[in-house]
Amino acid sequence: MTASGIYVYGIVGRSHPFSANAAGVGEPPAPVRLLPADDLAVVVSAAHPGLRARRRDLMAHQDLLMTLAEAGPVLPMRFGMVAPDEATVLAGVAAHHSEHVAVLERLDSRVEMNIKITPVQDNLAALIREDPVVRRIREETRRYPSYEANVRLGEAVASGLRRRAAAAAARLPAELAGTGGTVDDMRPGPDVEGCVLNMSFLMPRREEGRFRGVAERFAADHKDRLELRVTGPLPCYSFVAPEPVPARA
Repeated sequence: MTASGIYVYGIVGRSHPFSANAAGVGEPPAPVRLLPADDLAVVVSAAHPGLRARRRDLMAHQDLLMTLAEAGPVLPMRFGMVAPDEATVLAGVAAHHSEHVAVLERLDSRVEMNIKITPVQDNLAALIREDPVVRRIREETRRYPSYEANVRLGEAVASGLRRRAAAAAARLPAELAGTGGTVDDMRPGPDVEGCVLNMSFLMPRREEGRFRGVAERFAADHKDRLELRVTGPLPCYSFVAPEPVPARA
C-alpha cells in the first residue's frame, strides 16, 4: 500500500535509546525511525491511507510510546496524527524547540496515572437514610404508585447516588497531593459518561506503588459510595501542550 504522509508518535531527545526493530501502526506494522531535529528527534513512520482507530493500532501506538518512556522522557502525540512531509514536521519542532526541551525535562522519570470514579449502584438503603429528597419521593411512590412515580424515583436515586459519589471523590485529589510529594501535578480529563471524576496525575515513576496504595485505601474507605479504577502508567498526554508538531488527526 502506498504511504500517505508521515505518522508522528512523539518527540524525544536526540540521544534517546531506540530499537532499530521498533514497529508502529498499520498492517503490516510500519517500521519506526527517528527523524533528527537538532538536539531532539521525532519518532515517525510512514503513514498509510485508510488507517483507522482499530484496537490493534491504538495499542501499537501506545505500546511504542510506553517502551520509549521506559528509556527516557517522551513528548507524546495522540493516535492518528499525520503530517504531510518531513519538512513540515521539522519546521513545527523548530518553531517550538525551547518549549519541547522544557517539557521533556519536566517529564523525565515521570509517568501519568489516571483515576476514574463512578457511583456504586447497589446501596439504596444508605442513600435513603442520608438523602431527604430521595426518602420523600420514595414515600410518595409507595402511597401513590404509578409509572411516572417510578420513573421519578429512579431519576432521584440515580442523582442521589451520583451526588454521594461526587462528594466523596472531591476529597481524593487532596489526599493524593498530600502523600509526601507523590504527585507533581494533576489535570481533570474530559467528561466520561457515568463518571463523577476523571483525573490524570503526573508523578515520579518510583512513586507508582505508593500512589496505587493511597488510591486503594481511599476506595476501601468509601466503598459504600464509589467505585475507583486506576489506569497506568500512561504516556504523559495530559501534561503536554496541544499537539507538539503540525499534524492532522
